[in-house]
Amino acid sequence: RSYTNPETEGQLLNSFIQYFGDSLGRKIKRMPLIEETVLPGDSLLTLPVVIIGNGPSGICLSYLLSGYRPYLSPEAIHPNPVLHTKLEEARHLSIVDQDLEYLCEGLEGRSSNPVAVLFDTLLHPDADFGYDYPPVLHWKLEQHNYIPHIVLGKGPPGGAWHSMEGSMLTISFGDWMELPGLTFKEWATSKRRNIKTDRVMPEEIACYYKHYVKVMGLQKNFRDNVYITSVSRLYRGEDDEDRSQLNENISAQHLDMEDGQKSLIKRNWEVRGYQRATDGSHVPFCLFAENVALATGTFDSPGRLQVEGEDFPFVLHSMSDFGAAISKGKLRGKADPVLIVGAGLTAADAVLCAYNNNIPVIHVFRRRVTDTSLIFKQLPKKLYPEYHKVYHMMCTQSHTVDSNLHSAYTSFPEHNVLSFKPEMKCVLQSASGLKKILKFSVALVLIGSHPNLFFLKDQGRSIGHHSNQPITCKGNPIEIDPYTYECTKEANLFALGPLVGDNFVRFLKGGALGIARCLAVRRKKKHELIEGGDGAGDGVP
Repeated sequence: RSYTNPETEGQLLNSFIQYFGDSLGRKIKRMPLIEETVLPGDSLLTLPVVIIGNGPSGICLSYLLSGYRPYLSPEAIHPNPVLHTKLEEARHLSIVDQDLEYLCEGLEGRSSNPVAVLFDTLLHPDADFGYDYPPVLHWKLEQHNYIPHIVLGKGPPGGAWHSMEGSMLTISFGDWMELPGLTFKEWATSKRRNIKTDRVMPEEIACYYKHYVKVMGLQKNFRDNVYITSVSRLYRGEDDEDRSQLNENISAQHLDMEDGQKSLIKRNWEVRGYQRATDGSHVPFCLFAENVALATGTFDSPGRLQVEGEDFPFVLHSMSDFGAAISKGKLRGKADPVLIVGAGLTAADAVLCAYNNNIPVIHVFRRRVTDTSLIFKQLPKKLYPEYHKVYHMMCTQSHTVDSNLHSAYTSFPEHNVLSFKPEMKCVLQSASGLKKILKFSVALVLIGSHPNLFFLKDQGRSIGHHSNQPITCKGNPIEIDPYTYECTKEANLFALGPLVGDNFVRFLKGGALGIARCLAVRRKKKHELIEGGDGAGDGVP
């Protein structure tokens, strides 16, 4: 394989040396980045934690692993008396050092993950009842609780928020998008930003996340422009195991191999990828990690209809592509309408975008307008008037109400797309089986998105709730322990955020709490074993 020049690779090596400090410099120089022909050895650096993804999930986990600890504020009284009594019992301990399962008992919320509900009610008490209570927590930086880790992301901290359409408001309030220790309003005030509404634009959120990493002193943990190509387990023969490494592998799993092969031990993770340099070249690397946390979100791969003609260039799958087509004037003066497929908020955003640019719309979706699972049914009209405007059009400007297409907008409820034709025509089929052919100028398919876990074996299919099926945030999230967020089917692999069903920022923070708690407990047990071994082992604390 062709590698970049040694100077460029050396710069990346030096960044790791600076990250871990001079005390580990000698060990790092031995090869934290290795050529793909080199086999891993005991002398190579193993990081305690590698976090893949630098969006809000990865940022929040880095915050907690950096030693920040939440405590019950002295003056705080949680509106839930049972929870408050439990918090008072261990007021001297940080939440990370308490029994999360005990604290979660009896709590209910809009996440299926109990720790997410717990952390949310501590940060935003009774938010779902319309109250704006302050958090009952205050934060302390405890350096001795720092767990070395690195956060790898494709772009700047903030993840997919930097690539979202900037003209639309977020579905959540600004303070629900914030991370611990820095309120969104404090940031907006410090930047002299005039926030006119409780809901804000994605670009504001992206700037907030980027600033958060800086102001919290987390930069040393982050590496931008990094692309992961492989995350895999290392296996070693039991007879080859170096006894001096025993304390570093307390939870190693023994695998009995078929055909009489000797037992293998499941070792650490190998993370491979490359970092894109400023000159566009790729600097390959290989890291070894005791634990890997997946925080990639689900914004990577747009959902597809899997129908004939979907790959035509006039069939788009993202708001950014649609916005680009509008800004370049490609749809100006077009007589045929835009065809929008989907009944979620992104599809509604596209309808609003077209409507505001005087572009006629054909809106196709599978559900009935009375379906209680439609997202519009869950949004208060006063807070989300623009989405209810779309929903009103979906109900009142249907082709069933008037057989002719409306000039600005026509909806086709309970319809499926059968195919796209090269002459920019679409074949639809109703619930009754009746087919229609419609002409359009451009089609926009917005039916959700899926995570891209190509770097895992079988794209991570084996770690979902339904084995051998693709990972999706709703239908098949990664199966985790509800309190540690460790994958139930793969030890030392963690997942949080949309990958485990928590699509809202306010709930993904619970994943960071669960993982931080789990790693802190294991770290403490590891130290106790090392200290109790009379110096027999020389594991690195």
